[in-house]
Amino acid sequence: MSKESLATVRWVWKNGELIKFEDATVHVLTHALHYGSGWFEGIRCYETARGPAVFRLREHMERLVASCKIFRADLPFSVEEMCQAAIDTIGANEYNECYVRPIVFRGFGSVGVNPLNNPIESFIIVWPWGKYLGPEAHELGVDTCVSTWRRLAPSGFPASAKATGTYLNSQLIKMEAVLGGFAEGIALDESGHLAEGSGENLFLVNDGVVLTPPRISSILPGITRSTILTLAEEMGIPVRRKRLPRAMLYTCDEAFFTGTAAEVTPIRSVDRIPVGEGKPGPITRRLMEAYMDVVCGRRPDHHGWLTYCQPTPPARQPAEPAEVVR
Repeated sequence: MSKESLATVRWVWKNGELIKFEDATVHVLTHALHYGSGWFEGIRCYETARGPAVFRLREHMERLVASCKIFRADLPFSVEEMCQAAIDTIGANEYNECYVRPIVFRGFGSVGVNPLNNPIESFIIVWPWGKYLGPEAHELGVDTCVSTWRRLAPSGFPASAKATGTYLNSQLIKMEAVLGGFAEGIALDESGHLAEGSGENLFLVNDGVVLTPPRISSILPGITRSTILTLAEEMGIPVRRKRLPRAMLYTCDEAFFTGTAAEVTPIRSVDRIPVGEGKPGPITRRLMEAYMDVVCGRRPDHHGWLTYCQPTPPARQPAEPAEVVR
């Protein structure tokens, strides 16, 4: 995503009210800037025949609250209020389709590692965002590598929290991959088993069975991951959550990433070794199509995953005083 992608953003939600995009700033001594004390979500709003629909909005906001709780940060807004704030921000910017980024962090209060005396700040930003791993990623798949950087052990960092500080590890994985000529890197956990991508969960397909690393492998329990597991089971595709050795990347029939930004993205190679036939496989394609049908409202929403929202007029500034004619 480039800076130009943000050119159409006009309104940002901050601590309960909509403010202008250019006013959404923070102090240089913000605690999160120095110590990584922030928590966030990535959510997508899709254009459907019934209007804009946010996919699994409540589940995302519930995870945001849970991430804050792990780090003793009391979010001053309820899940319901955060959901409504997201809908209001989408409406104010008059988007039919967009990416939604709620972020909570410790602001400017005191300087030092101890975060408890810093206020909690809450923002929601929305903007247009296309295919995360490239415009042809869904059709052709992406090339990946196994990263030399590993995910942090669960005893050292709670992987189930979507914390800003965690993404320093993700940045190392991503930069190593990109500089090596790959679209994405795949990290191992502390024991050498498969974990996930820099910002996506990982799936393999072998002998018709869908496999994915368990939570013990230092993964973020992804909401898209949960969706794919549910859809696979409903489609009669066997699924297994189990620790997976690195070598399976080179011998599996299919592989793919999942995530709000990545959606369902096929993996065509790992370390320059083709996955299967080197193109998206049949089970990956079935799951990708089912997922896109769900998020775009093209199939029945039996789980109540879509929150429909109609665009609302943007917030208005006070009118200028009328000129007095003398």
